[in-house]
Amino acid sequence: MEPKDEYKLLGEVLEQVSGQLRSSLSNIYRSLERIAPPELRDEKAGLDNDAAILCQSYYRILRLTNNLSDAAQFDQPIHPRLRNDDIVDFCREITARAKAPGELLGLELEFRCTKSSHIIAIDRDRLERMMLNLLSNAFKFTPKGGRITLEIRVELQRVELRLTDTGCGIAPELLDTVFDRYLHTERIDPPPHGLGLGLPICRRIAQEHEGSLLLTSRLGEGTTVTVSLPNRKVKSQELSTLVVDYSGGFNHTLLELSDALPKQAFTQKYLD
Repeated sequence: MEPKDEYKLLGEVLEQVSGQLRSSLSNIYRSLERIAPPELRDEKAGLDNDAAILCQSYYRILRLTNNLSDAAQFDQPIHPRLRNDDIVDFCREITARAKAPGELLGLELEFRCTKSSHIIAIDRDRLERMMLNLLSNAFKFTPKGGRITLEIRVELQRVELRLTDTGCGIAPELLDTVFDRYLHTERIDPPPHGLGLGLPICRRIAQEHEGSLLLTSRLGEGTTVTVSLPNRKVKSQELSTLVVDYSGGFNHTLLELSDALPKQAFTQKYLD
């Protein structure tokens, strides 16, 4: 079998696996809501604690299911839904939404940009997944007391989104495989850190925008991920077709950060 055919077969299998997982996940969450409805969780701390563990596990499996579905499309044509949007406001909002979850880990988030507004063409849903995924990595590998900074730099032809953390950094010998770690089973992090699909998915999303994603890191000092996007607008914006919410209607921020956060983030207090 040719490699191209193998990738196609693997993509079909991953798509089927993710579809079956979604069906089971839906039943699991409906059962959780019946067993531990919000009003009871507010009254019973023990029940709320147990439900938080189940809820976080649900979010993590849903996140993995979404990543498997994306991985199944790695060899497929790219069709972004670009619309003119304020990239500064978008990134400021992402940072604000991640601030409280980051505080649960003892992390400080900061947003920097010299401009108050700047319009470029983006696929907002896809870019949101990318940025939250990158924040999840920063959360997982930055110790308590650390700082994560999202900075926007607007150049003549490009807009750069730079996410910098003060975490543990990446060893030089591992940098060459960070975008295909899922192909190197010996380098896959133990649960709950995942299969190494996050960075290749993020890079694909950058490429969907005709941009790029680069990573630099120094062991013991931290990591910087730079996303470079075209500084341009689209002339015509088609009316958006029906788009299925990848989160299934759940909180996007908690979903993408679920494998980095403590169970406390999924108690009823924070879910409310």
